[in-house]
Amino acid sequence: MSDFPDLPVSIADIREAARTIAGAADGTPLVPSAFMEEVTGHPYWMKLEIGQATGAFKLRGATNAIRRVGDVPGVVCCSTGNHGRAVAFAANEAGIPAVVCMSELVPEAKVARIRAMGAEVVIEGQSQDDAQKAADRMVETRGLVEVPPFDHPDVIAGQGTIGLEMLEARPGLSTLIIPLSGGGLAAGVAVAAKALDPDIRIIGVTMENGAAMDASIRAGRPVEVREVASLADSLGGGIGLSNRYSFPICRDLLDEIVLVTEEEIRDGMQALFFEDALVAEGASAVAHAAILAGKITVGGPTGTIITGRNLDTSAFMRIMAGEDVALGEATLKGKAYGT
Repeated sequence: MSDFPDLPVSIADIREAARTIAGAADGTPLVPSAFMEEVTGHPYWMKLEIGQATGAFKLRGATNAIRRVGDVPGVVCCSTGNHGRAVAFAANEAGIPAVVCMSELVPEAKVARIRAMGAEVVIEGQSQDDAQKAADRMVETRGLVEVPPFDHPDVIAGQGTIGLEMLEARPGLSTLIIPLSGGGLAAGVAVAAKALDPDIRIIGVTMENGAAMDASIRAGRPVEVREVASLADSLGGGIGLSNRYSFPICRDLLDEIVLVTEEEIRDGMQALFFEDALVAEGASAVAHAAILAGKITVGGPTGTIITGRNLDTSAFMRIMAGEDVALGEATLKGKAYGT
């Protein structure tokens, strides 16, 4: 076992997070994919975070952070959807108010679900950075405590419990393929996995347009990117120019970052549905997408995380039917599965 004393989150933090969230946001199934095993030639395991109460892995980090925040007047976050839903749920459980700040790019279905959970929703701007400015105002003017979507040690540690569970259940995994956005999930899982097995290969996968963490690692510092609509909308958003936690961990522990096109994400979503019988967001399908496109070749037992199921069901049904689907001002041409 190895630890990383120079990084801001440790395996000890993740083990403590596992105790903190126990019974509330842990213990999702790790199931095999016979289809992906046939494709890769190796056992292939999927961690079903779609089984969380809020439908996505974000509940782990939000629960850990909110249970550790103490007596506060309320919490605030900015979110592309799943983190806001998780903060609303965890705050409601803790009996404190929650405000969720979102950009205009977030699908209305996600906005409505967060409002339905009792949170106040503030819509501002065309990017995650704009939503973050709204959250900053709430901290200053209303005294709320921010629960960031990824760049916070408690959030990263909470997400890292996924890696802990995966490696403890399947210690022979040689590769983990992780959906990559702001890096909270990838950072936490990488710390846990590398601590338990320093030789494990960690690959982050994200959409090719607006890949903030990839651009930042290439630049050697956090940078801004232009956001565009994507089937993997949960992976949208910048990493924050003042990023202190998820960026250095991803920079130091990810072995590779792979970018996938919207067409490849569509193909991954279709395979996940038709072959594995899973209804999941585009972000959940990026590992399938990258492997089926020939962008990742694995050499042993492999695991990935099916991160969330909070999707636009009408768009999902069109994708599965092979119909065209709107992505902002663009249109993604439909393609029937297997053609």
